[in-house]
This record gives sequence, C-alpha cells and structure tokens, in this order.
Amino acid sequence: MIRPARPTDSAAVNDLLAQLGYPQDDLAATAARIRFWADDPTSAAFVADANGNLLGLVAVHAEPFFQLPGFSGRIVALVVSEHARRQGVAGELMTAAESFAVRHGCVRFEVTSADHRAEAHEFYQRRGYVNQAGRSSRFILSAG
Repeated sequence: MIRPARPTDSAAVNDLLAQLGYPQDDLAATAARIRFWADDPTSAAFVADANGNLLGLVAVHAEPFFQLPGFSGRIVALVVSEHARRQGVAGELMTAAESFAVRHGCVRFEVTSADHRAEAHEFYQRRGYVNQAGRSSRFILSAG
C-alpha cells in the first residue's frame, strides 16, 4: 500500500535513507522533516507499507518555473529496501509521486541520480525519463 509518510515512520525512514547513502541519527529531526513535508502543499513524501513494514520511500516537490508556464515535479528522494528491490515497489512509489505532481500542475518531471547508480538510471529510462547529461551542469553551494 502506498500512503503518505507519517512522523511515526521515522525509524523506518531513517533505515531507508541509510540504504540510500544518507545515514540519519536523529528520529526527532526525521519526524520534523516528515511533518514539514506533510504540511507543505507543494511537497509530499510517500511510503510503500506492507503491513507496517516500510519497503520504500519517495519524496516529490512541485516547483514553479519562472521562465515557462507551469511547474516541474522534482523527485527529491527514492529508495526501496534492499529486501524488496525488483518487485515493482519503486514503480508504485514513482506513480504516486508523479500523480501528486500532475495534480499540482507539473508539466515536467526531474530526478537527479548519482553517476554510480547505473540500475537507477536504467529504471528511470524505462519510465521514459531522458538523461540530460552534458546538457547542463549542476552547481551546489553549502551554507555554513
């Protein structure tokens, strides 16, 4: 079952994020982020729940274009538990995220995936996403 993430999912969400390569050590902080995403009408976090066992997580944000009409749906995070991969969970999560984005006026979808995640790249391409590598560069500045 795909459902919105809840603050009570914090421990399982932390486990999933660790599998994605982002270890977390503060359940309260994770719960606060889940609440923030739930309260933001342009964002959503969904989990794949198998009778209380979380199999995956996706987070999506609808952001307006400035230079074009409409919005872009950005997949901020997608992870499926290593024990549930290749069983259709990621597809169900992406369908929920894309549906949310369409309901919020998104006319394009975007996801960033690290170069070493070749299987993820294949998954996105099977869903119709086109790799824009070489078309633009991504620049990041960390505050602090």
